[in-house]
Amino acid sequence: MCTTCGCGTGQTLIAGHAHSHDHAHDHDHDHTHDHDHAHGHDHAHDHDHGPAGAHAPGISQARMVRIERDILSKNDAYAQQNRAYFAAHGIFALNLVSSPGSGKTTLLVKTIAALNGSVPLAVIEGDQQTDNDAARIRAAGAPALQINTGKGCHLDAWMVGRAMDQLDLRDNGLLLIENVGNLVCPAGFDLGEAHKVAILSVTEGEDKPLKYPDMFRAADIMLLNKCDLLPYLAFDAALAEENARRVNPLVRVIRTSATSGEGMEEWLDWIREGYRRAVAAK
Repeated sequence: MCTTCGCGTGQTLIAGHAHSHDHAHDHDHDHTHDHDHAHGHDHAHDHDHGPAGAHAPGISQARMVRIERDILSKNDAYAQQNRAYFAAHGIFALNLVSSPGSGKTTLLVKTIAALNGSVPLAVIEGDQQTDNDAARIRAAGAPALQINTGKGCHLDAWMVGRAMDQLDLRDNGLLLIENVGNLVCPAGFDLGEAHKVAILSVTEGEDKPLKYPDMFRAADIMLLNKCDLLPYLAFDAALAEENARRVNPLVRVIRTSATSGEGMEEWLDWIREGYRRAVAAK
């Protein structure tokens, strides 16, 4: 189990290819990727311990803390390599995070339909199993690569770096990363993205930002999604926004619905502006 999040050990499947990914970062053989961002494969998170907050006999709390720091520091190094590549090639990368069932894949499909042809774009999909979402994205007209994390509950920067190589990203483009459905672990793992986008659906609770503050604190924007259902639900949208701003006073909130189209133009304009800045800064 991983000290940071409690996810299990196993293999990560990136576009159907197995990659040993035991979360401990100790295989020091360098592998230079085609995109000139070298990622060393020292990526395995030491799993001789129990779930987060517990530890196996014979392992001290101090060692667990050291392991966790090592996991995050190595991830941050990979994230910086990804970020440097994005900056050098004018790529605007977004990390979409949410609970399962928030509607983020449907929102992505609508976003792709609106932007396709106006900007080169690609999608990295993260799920524990299946390539269903990647298939939906490809059907919408965008190249997509599926990462299956197995027992893992989040994407990390090493996985994204490998996926970037296989996607062969175009310069001056948009990369949309749909993370594994989880409001806990993805908050702590930088992927090199420009922004985390938190998606909260109105079928969840208004107190989600208070229950999972790390995620909403890490996000620059929150999409309050499925707003077409508000007339049928006892959900206080204003309270949900207030709770998000209690955790993160600077978070931008957009009310969206992929079904009715509410908020989509504001969301698309936000993407276009970020994309323009990324290309101009190259």
